[in-house]
Amino acid sequence: MAEAEAGAAGRARAAVARLSEAVGERRRRLGTAMGEARRQRRLLLLVVCVALLLDNMLYMVIVPIVPDYIAAMRGGGGATGPAAPAGANESGGGGNRSLLPARYPPATGGNEDVQIGVLFASKAMLQLLVNPLSGTLIDRVGYELPLLAGLAVMFLSTLTFAFAANYATLFAARSLQGLGSAFADTAGIALIADRYSEEPARSRALGTALACISFGSLAAPPFGGVLYQFAGKRVPFLVLAAVCLLDGLLLLAVEPPCGAGARANMPVGTPIHRLMVDPYIAVVAGALTTCNIPLAFLEPTIANWMKESMGASEWEVGLTWLPAFFPHVLGVYVTVRLAAAYPHLQWFYGALGMAIIGASSCLVPACRNFGQVIVPLCGICFGIALVDTALLPTLAFLVDVRHVSVYGSVYAIADISYSVAYALGPIVAGQIVHTMGFAQLNLGMGLANVLYAPVLLFLKNVCQMKPSHSERNILLEEGPKGLYDTIKMEERKGVGKSLRPVGETEENGTDSYRRDLTGVSEEDSSDYEYS
Repeated sequence: MAEAEAGAAGRARAAVARLSEAVGERRRRLGTAMGEARRQRRLLLLVVCVALLLDNMLYMVIVPIVPDYIAAMRGGGGATGPAAPAGANESGGGGNRSLLPARYPPATGGNEDVQIGVLFASKAMLQLLVNPLSGTLIDRVGYELPLLAGLAVMFLSTLTFAFAANYATLFAARSLQGLGSAFADTAGIALIADRYSEEPARSRALGTALACISFGSLAAPPFGGVLYQFAGKRVPFLVLAAVCLLDGLLLLAVEPPCGAGARANMPVGTPIHRLMVDPYIAVVAGALTTCNIPLAFLEPTIANWMKESMGASEWEVGLTWLPAFFPHVLGVYVTVRLAAAYPHLQWFYGALGMAIIGASSCLVPACRNFGQVIVPLCGICFGIALVDTALLPTLAFLVDVRHVSVYGSVYAIADISYSVAYALGPIVAGQIVHTMGFAQLNLGMGLANVLYAPVLLFLKNVCQMKPSHSERNILLEEGPKGLYDTIKMEERKGVGKSLRPVGETEENGTDSYRRDLTGVSEEDSSDYEYS
């Protein structure tokens, strides 16, 4: 009898040892997988940042080339090579195209103004039309496949730019870029919000993406100007096409869009029409449109105004926007740090940014020389950085607490907000200046931003909303069905432990959480509560 009991105890100890070893191995494998997931999301952030950088560089790199195409269409002796005849007021003896050209090249004829305005607006117009469809598609198929498709379309658009021979081909390439941007930009930002689900990591990641957007817009004109002047018009586009191809290959290597069913356990996102009528999301979308109107409307008009009002030279016009890159990056950095320390004041950072934009817009017409005009333009870009960096993470948070945590449609709405401003700017701004005047345009834009800033008070209580037990959380409570769900559960447990008050046990926290889940219906999953 004693021998039998000893044998049973030995078998029990052996079973416990095997179970402990299996659990330890499972934990080691899970830890390795979580480490790989963190490295993977950093690589995905790199892919998205490169895609946004390329999109904005392609948006601006055609600036030095457009005047030659228009002149060739006229057949009026315009330059068709890398450089045009030197102007009388040039002291450097070079061409009249600055290596840092204006955002929108001035034209001599009214028909040319229309052609250039329509060319620059065509990208935003197509984005405006495609974004409702792209957001819905992203919610259904995931983020990686639309991002890859957008990169492929951008690659084709860049090659079309390289070999374009007339205005019609340029227009087709520009519109094709808008189609690619509607997928790549929206899917990329949504992918960042999905992979960086915790704060302040999400704000830092989105801030990095915004810095890449700014750098691409400001670096493209000198990049295009230098290569166009010394290597020909095709070289800038071929370089961008090569980088775009490499970015797509990196995405395929990091996370193949068609592999392993990344969306297998993810819920269906909230339809875009429901997000559009959400009052909080509508307030954020309106702020994004309003704060970008001064930049979108000044870009096509400020060059001619500087030449007429202060006799600015070509290099001064070309350098107008370059210093604004630094306050934009500073604004991103400041907002990320403030959001990490005081996350409940995101609405205030946005409102402060809109007030700065409004005041800076009103100061532009009062400037009398190049040095003075730099100051309000830097103020505008600093304010835009505050608004974008504060409100883009707020959109993801609103989806988390009021809807389902799938981000394609909500960032399609953000892209629509930007596209409205940049579709109207190249076409409408010149007409407003012609009929009302440059000063009235700036005063109107400044007043609009100042008046909209108090509307962001509506977002003051957003930070007090509790994340509802959405469909995604309920699915995860049912038990992990794959590595993605397992990692998400472990990350959530880690966050819960770090936030648990001292003295509260894990069992109590788990019981409380399960009690909170009791009685939650499907309709409650899209509602919110206040602390």
